[in-house]
Amino acid sequence: MSDLNAVLETAAREFDRSRERLFDLVRIPSVSTNAAHAPDCERAAAKVVAELQDMGFEASVKPTPGRPMVVAHYTPKDTGPKTSHFLFYGHYDVQPADPLDLWTTPPFEPVLKKDADGVERMRGRGIADDKGQLMTFVEAARAWISATGALPVKATFLIEGEEESGSPSLVPFLKANKAELSCDAAFVCDSNMWDQKTPAITTRLRGLINEEVTITGPRIDLHSGMYGGAAMNPIRVLGKLIAALHDKNGKVMIPGFYDGVADLPRATQKQWQALKFSEKKFLGSVGLSQPSGEKGKSVLELIWARPTAEVNGIWGGYTQPGVKTVLPSKAHAKFTFRLVGKQNPLKVRKAFQKFAKTHIPKDCKIAFTGEGDGSPATEIPENNPLIARTAKALKDEFGRDAVLIGSGGSIPICRYFKDILGMDSILVGFGLDDDAIHSPNEKYNLASFERGIRSWVRIIGAVAN
Repeated sequence: MSDLNAVLETAAREFDRSRERLFDLVRIPSVSTNAAHAPDCERAAAKVVAELQDMGFEASVKPTPGRPMVVAHYTPKDTGPKTSHFLFYGHYDVQPADPLDLWTTPPFEPVLKKDADGVERMRGRGIADDKGQLMTFVEAARAWISATGALPVKATFLIEGEEESGSPSLVPFLKANKAELSCDAAFVCDSNMWDQKTPAITTRLRGLINEEVTITGPRIDLHSGMYGGAAMNPIRVLGKLIAALHDKNGKVMIPGFYDGVADLPRATQKQWQALKFSEKKFLGSVGLSQPSGEKGKSVLELIWARPTAEVNGIWGGYTQPGVKTVLPSKAHAKFTFRLVGKQNPLKVRKAFQKFAKTHIPKDCKIAFTGEGDGSPATEIPENNPLIARTAKALKDEFGRDAVLIGSGGSIPICRYFKDILGMDSILVGFGLDDDAIHSPNEKYNLASFERGIRSWVRIIGAVAN
């Protein structure tokens, strides 16, 4: 406990310099999706390496076919066979800042400002996603080493530079470096708290597949007066396919779609009910009032623990101003499927394709052009001892129980860690729902950054044995 207190005091004393180091990193426009910013991504990777080397890590920039990875290792001098070894993951790349005219301050000139509500907020592209988050455990490690001379665990840091562009180099990199990167478990700091006073550990992540459909009817666009009523319109066919996806109660009607989907455990259901989540406020904030998913399921269950079949875009025929009396040759739609439990992405894709083909009349053809293999869902057992220790450390910092939550989104890295490196992930983040990540005026509360550092100090101490 004396060591922990000393480390927390060091983190507090060094906090202003921690913020300055974060601002230095945010000033680098490391946009991975734009080739023009490739040199900036290299600068950001080099900056992270320099920070870790300064703390005593063996750190280096690892080239990939895309943006470079940062890999760093730290081994305490008194390491023994029972010393825990953890991987810490984050990403230094950021989303493009466009549209620039909507920013109130330049996106790559970070600022700290106390707003009218008295809350101090830092603003800049990547300040929350994910530079502020990854720097919480970098600065926590710095505090441990500064205060006690060493980390109490073996640590491997993996900081990637392509998370915002789909991580195309990640899987090959993990496979090629499996022996070097495999640890007891991974800690991922790229998620949110429940609210600004309540810490959270994310234990459920939905998987994802995408599919694009093109339905072709006549070989060319047709005059709707000369052919209307006689020629099959592929937009009508596509409309019927989309309408057939769900029944009146919101259930997905693809045969076999729910294979591997389990009911929510009663204990988890009770915990989520205790969060007192306002469904009315959640939907009302976007101008809606009624849940559209499966009847009898709460909104939290729908977005955290149930699969989806959604249409993300639909087009065909003439869509410009004015009238053009045409029957189109082709109609298109983009679909995504969020997966849960043990749903198999390949089986779901094949089931959808088979289902779609049954809705195509004789005179039409259908083509599928989905990308990638998709990613399955990730579920970390809630009885994992590391979750219990992490939750205790968070409670010590925040003075209230950490909640175990799900995420409607997908973080494929956690599944890759499990399938390729054989280790579970513990997701702890300090973002808030209003951080505007990927949007103009992205922000990170100063308190989120400070308590994030303090929380990682406590978590590292809690899981050291």
